[in-house]
Amino acid sequence: MASIARCLRAARPAAFSAVVRNSAARTIGVRAFSVTATNEIRKYTKEHEWIDLSADKKTGVLGISEYAAKQLGDIVYVELPEEGKEVQAGDSIGAVESVKSASDINAPVSCKITQINLVLEEKPGTINQVAEDDSHGGGWIAKVQVTEEGLKDLEKLMDVAAYEEFTVAEGEK
Repeated sequence: MASIARCLRAARPAAFSAVVRNSAARTIGVRAFSVTATNEIRKYTKEHEWIDLSADKKTGVLGISEYAAKQLGDIVYVELPEEGKEVQAGDSIGAVESVKSASDINAPVSCKITQINLVLEEKPGTINQVAEDDSHGGGWIAKVQVTEEGLKDLEKLMDVAAYEEFTVAEGEK
């Protein structure tokens, strides 16, 4: 698809030159735009779950990794956790079933489930499309309130770089 500037140059070269000359004389306030993720802390388990911890370290969002989603194949069913349930790190909070296999979803840290992603009941394949997206239409599993014990559990998890190394090593097995 052609850019707007290229279309202007092709259609009316003199008009484009005038636009460029005139825009240099005006100063327009520009608001900086960043595409940097707002998530302060993202950690992974060896079982391929992830958690995004908010900046205040009290709440988070969890789900399964893109790597896990690719390994599972087309996900056809998601068993979501129960809202209000308090769990310890490693406890099973749900399951995913795909055309290849089924797998438990484990809590990456000790926490209380505060909200579940009901979109996954209707469209479980959302996980295959955007597994690590914690936005409204993303493939996240649950929103949680992290306990003090959960903050300690977080220290045992892998950061993004360590998780990438882990998945490369796992893929070589």
